[in-house]
Amino acid sequence: MGRPSRLGDEDRSDYASALDEVIASPEIRRLLERSGVPGDRLRVRGLAAVARTAAAADMEYRRYAALRLHDRGGRRDARTAPLSGPGDQERPGAGVLAVLGVLTPVLAAVAAATFLLLGYGLRLAETLPALADTLVGVGWFSLVVAAVAALVSVVALYRTAARQSAVDAVAVSDLSAAPSDAPALAQAREAWLVALRDRGIRPFLLQELAEAEASAPGAGEGRGSRFSSPAFAGPDYSGPGFEGSTPPVPRQP
Repeated sequence: MGRPSRLGDEDRSDYASALDEVIASPEIRRLLERSGVPGDRLRVRGLAAVARTAAAADMEYRRYAALRLHDRGGRRDARTAPLSGPGDQERPGAGVLAVLGVLTPVLAAVAAATFLLLGYGLRLAETLPALADTLVGVGWFSLVVAAVAALVSVVALYRTAARQSAVDAVAVSDLSAAPSDAPALAQAREAWLVALRDRGIRPFLLQELAEAEASAPGAGEGRGSRFSSPAFAGPDYSGPGFEGSTPPVPRQP
């Protein structure tokens, strides 16, 4: 099975709640009153033994953690999916077209202003009338190109915004309508908590209370005979070999 999984930070509160439930059970409360151990001290012991008690429900916790990770991963993918949609923006030349769509009206407008100024300047100066007419004609043509390019850019931007809004709406609807693993996740969490309480926390607390009761000051009363023998505990005992008559005096030759 491998090394037991460590509880995540978000599962510590669930562990503490499960510990409190077990401590509040009638069985543990009765043993607490009998042993005289404070409930707070028992709770501290239970929190300190989280690695030991959680290992008893490691299989259920692995399943719960895997389902939770899968559920969150699917939702994260849905939220962070590209919202541009499969359109012109995802094609390799979309960036170049966007740049041209912005620069074309600007450059055409600058060219139109330049040609018109030069053409009408030559007309006012009454020099090179043929060149002046050509510059004026090119200027007006550039102005028309600038206007058409600007109109096309505005329409393209509007279509892009409309497509973006539609894709966002579809993404939100897909996210809300996506099948959720909430029931299975809740069942896995409850199975882990039940196993944690029954196989991990409760046996540990029972062992702690049994050891506390066995080591209590009054626990040895009635069983103190293994520390003293009735043959040597009477009031007339004065030590082995030192009671009765005095030792005999040796005879003189």
